[in-house]
Amino acid sequence: MKYNPNIISAIILSIGLVMAGLAIRSGMFKFKSMDRCVVVKGLAEREVKADKITWPLVYKELGNDPSEMYDILERKNNKVVAFLKSAGITSDEININPPVISDRQADNYGNEIMTFRYKATSVITVVSSDVDKVRTLMRRQTELMKQGIALVSEDYGGNSVTYEFTGLNDIKPQMVEEATKKARETAMKFAEDSQCNIGRIKTAQQGQFSIEDRDATSPYIKRVRVVTTIEYFLE
Repeated sequence: MKYNPNIISAIILSIGLVMAGLAIRSGMFKFKSMDRCVVVKGLAEREVKADKITWPLVYKELGNDPSEMYDILERKNNKVVAFLKSAGITSDEININPPVISDRQADNYGNEIMTFRYKATSVITVVSSDVDKVRTLMRRQTELMKQGIALVSEDYGGNSVTYEFTGLNDIKPQMVEEATKKARETAMKFAEDSQCNIGRIKTAQQGQFSIEDRDATSPYIKRVRVVTTIEYFLE
């Protein structure tokens, strides 16, 4: 019997295509099986006390003689510094800024009649790591008023009393560990519900740490937060 070469070639080609299709299909299933992953997040939060405080003490003076006003500001600065040191604030924690005197007449664009031409602003800034001591002292501001020094409550240069937490590096390892543990617990729960087991980590990403006030009335209490994102293989 004679065989048509074209028929034989077609049969061989068909068999090859079928085998190739099976191989590709098998490969796709293996690829999908290898690519089974779950992405989970772990959150760690902690409340901490601020360990640094910046307190600007601001007061103003009005007058017509700049030279005389400088003398008044110097005497009042000495009283403020004495008040601070009497409460245990050290010289290293006190910064006396140069007074700023503005000409109110030069800034007067109307016809306002001014009794005092010049306005002087003096700022003494306390920067301390003893937050509780400074907060206690802040409640004694009326003692300065009795000495003729009225502190203004408006922000100076956009800054009021500020609280900071500088010990982040000390708690970072524990918080990352906690966030990672919570992420793994979530992954294990997902794997259990899916009748799988979690495998090794495919990718891991530590989010940025954030430090915010716990609430508007307690700025000296900070909330530290970090979110860790981990991708696990599923088996």
